[in-house]
Amino acid sequence: MHDGYLRVATATPAIRVADTSYNGEQILSLIRQADAEKASLVVFPELCLTGYTCGDLFLDHTLQQGAINALKRIIRQTAGLNCICIVGLPFAVDDALYNVAAVVHDGQLLGLVPKTNIPNYQEFTELRYFQSGRQLGRVKSIRWGSHLVPFGSELLFCSQTVPDFKFAVEICEDLWVPKPPSIAAALAGATVICNLSASNEILTKADYRRLLVSSHSARLICAYLYADAGSGESTTDLVFSGHRLMYENGQCLAESPLFHDGLTVTDLDLSLLQSERRRQQTFAQSAGETDRPGHLPVFFEQPVYDLDLSRPVLANPFVPADPALLTVRCRETIAIQTRGLVKRLEHIPGVRAVIGLSGGLDSTLALLITTRAFDLLGRDRSDIIAVTMPGFGTTDRTYQNAVALAQSERVTLREIPIGEAVLKHFEDIGHDPNQRDVTYENAQARERTQVLMDLANQVGGLVVGTGDLSELALGWATYNGDHMSMYHVNCSIPKTLVRHLVRFIAGENTGTLQSVLLDIVETPVSPELLPSENNQITQQTEQLVGPYELHDFFLYYFVRYGFSPVKIARLASAAFSGQYQPDEIRKWLRVFITRFFSQQFKRSCSPDGPKVGRIALSPRGDWRMPSDAMSTLWLDQLADV
Repeated sequence: MHDGYLRVATATPAIRVADTSYNGEQILSLIRQADAEKASLVVFPELCLTGYTCGDLFLDHTLQQGAINALKRIIRQTAGLNCICIVGLPFAVDDALYNVAAVVHDGQLLGLVPKTNIPNYQEFTELRYFQSGRQLGRVKSIRWGSHLVPFGSELLFCSQTVPDFKFAVEICEDLWVPKPPSIAAALAGATVICNLSASNEILTKADYRRLLVSSHSARLICAYLYADAGSGESTTDLVFSGHRLMYENGQCLAESPLFHDGLTVTDLDLSLLQSERRRQQTFAQSAGETDRPGHLPVFFEQPVYDLDLSRPVLANPFVPADPALLTVRCRETIAIQTRGLVKRLEHIPGVRAVIGLSGGLDSTLALLITTRAFDLLGRDRSDIIAVTMPGFGTTDRTYQNAVALAQSERVTLREIPIGEAVLKHFEDIGHDPNQRDVTYENAQARERTQVLMDLANQVGGLVVGTGDLSELALGWATYNGDHMSMYHVNCSIPKTLVRHLVRFIAGENTGTLQSVLLDIVETPVSPELLPSENNQITQQTEQLVGPYELHDFFLYYFVRYGFSPVKIARLASAAFSGQYQPDEIRKWLRVFITRFFSQQFKRSCSPDGPKVGRIALSPRGDWRMPSDAMSTLWLDQLADV
């Protein structure tokens, strides 16, 4: 299993009701197809060997024996196949009949899992035929030929070759009850839950099914594989759609169309799930010492596949691909930023806001958030002081956009050129202004911050910070310069999202404000600290430090999941295929790792600001890291890619 990925499948065979021989053949065909596609696991529907709609035929010995014979054939003919298959059938033990899932691998029956919750309401009449697995107690053994096979609802199937691959089984109604068996299974270590289902289709039920599977996989931090009965079932009273769902930690990886039998395949990321469980410590804490589940492990061995990744990888993990969802995300982000600033302004009655306005993306978003905060407070926008501070590299485009933006937002605009002050500072410290090095650049950034801080003292104001999450991650800020403020509204907004937020606000406006915002969105990102040529931006940040879309991608997977450089590079190659070559990705990933470690000291004293998304780098809770931690391990691994 390469980088923690495991290929799995859900299947809906085209069955005939009560024709166990035919059904077995259809199931075998799909098992062989799943195995050919390198799936390690395939899940079939509930009672698929007989059909869910057999009615009183379930109590007939001939049907029961037909199902057993079909299962035996599946066991024989899967010998030599790598794929584990889970199929449903009626199974009699002593004086009771159970609705069970049979787990089969490489010519062996690994175990039988009975359904725990037997529905007997509305269209469901299963208590007429089946007993609950609860009546068995925990786990017992039954004789299967010359072998003893575990039988019970508390079985945990564990791979001996892939430690993170542990799966458990529940059947249809087990998911729909207040306390599904999968809760205990997940707490026992199951990373994958398999559900064999026969859920008939009625209006709106598919939406509820999606919600149920999504929320359950998120709560249990697991993969949830749901296989539903299909069109071969009897339609005397019910219709089945073959709905197949595969979710991972709340996210849909694959879904079949309704009324479409067949096979659905996806790749799970088991290392992602384990990373999330270890990070969310309350997951393990939720099982107390006295009620910790006691599942019986059932071990199996499978060869490890080196898979070509088939699951989609979004190039912009901070930005939803769905336009409707992006609109919702933009509104929520702006609301959180605004409310954070409102609280800080309320805490200091009558305080003004002071903000450095460069005509770039970050300061534009900060100003737009500030005007919204003042509007919510019923404050006059004239108490917002936007300061443009032209320096050696300021271009007419950014200067004019800053002026037009301030005028459109009806805030107080002040222009304070910094050129002469910086030259005097160079004279004081003995720096040659023709030496355009880090001192030349940082002196301008610190002069601007000094102007803002002193002006805030003068007018009774609060300096609103403008830098973003991407700059914090890379340390692309001047220490005690633009790195510092009195409240940092953009501190958890990555650059890729900043651009969409400004574009979103532009779309809500018309006239001058809209045109100014759209031009700002199209302006290359630049600190404008080096003299320009022909009044054009010559110092472009992404040419110096790398594309922000790549750095935001690296940041997401490095901080959110703790992925290795090897895995991040692999994901980036998939996400940006055709856009960046692998050597480019490795180059900029090296830059990211190097800067992320070396620039931690700037994050260790970051100003206050609101957390918006799942990733933030506040030293007060979200990211605690020593400023002198070494990046050697990560860079060494990257060198081996």
